[in-house]
Amino acid sequence: MAREKVLIVIVGASGGIGEYLFNRFTQEGQKVIGTYNRNKPSTRNLNRLVKLDVNNDNELNALLDSIPDDEGKIVLINCAGINYTCLGHKSNMDEWKNVINTNLIGTFNGIRLFLPLMRQRGFGRIINLSSVVAEIGIPGTSSYAASKAGLWGMTRSLAIENASKGITINNINLGYFDIGMIQEVSEKYKEIIKEKLPTRKFGDPKNIYNTVKMIIESDYMNGTSIDLNGGIF
Repeated sequence: MAREKVLIVIVGASGGIGEYLFNRFTQEGQKVIGTYNRNKPSTRNLNRLVKLDVNNDNELNALLDSIPDDEGKIVLINCAGINYTCLGHKSNMDEWKNVINTNLIGTFNGIRLFLPLMRQRGFGRIINLSSVVAEIGIPGTSSYAASKAGLWGMTRSLAIENASKGITINNINLGYFDIGMIQEVSEKYKEIIKEKLPTRKFGDPKNIYNTVKMIIESDYMNGTSIDLNGGIF
């Protein structure tokens, strides 16, 4: 991959997993553009960061305009996401919908933005970060689980639509790692989660990086969801 002209676009590079991937690919020597919404990442590569609200058409178009014409192959990694923890019958509908708007519709907005360019260039890799939360059922996470489960069907349909153009679209269903939203979980619940992990520990984020690279380098993995969860039960 390093010998080819590749531009990696990471939507949601302002913290946690997105910032980790941004820094790893930058250290590897890849060309990377990262986006942030409210908080600018603590990185020295500030010239490679673009302000983006995934539901703002003007900012989406500005991101697309920032892509150099001579960049051949584009990889889009969708990391932007928010959470809202509340039991369903007590939930605030505006906050519940905001999770769907950001995690599902916002992800689609980014994919829809880049697909014409990828189709024109005959290559594309789109990687969405989904979650084990959508599979195992956790109280208070109905909006988050719904948004992440929605990625599965969307990914499958879009992958079929674009496979003939050299574009692959896949999800990674993430478990619990020593990075990202796990920081918002109480220590008591962290111990409960660890009891469900065969290794009794959270994952090293290098596994996310390795999985993303594998998907980028594969032209036959398409329309699927990879479980990266440490065997949680």
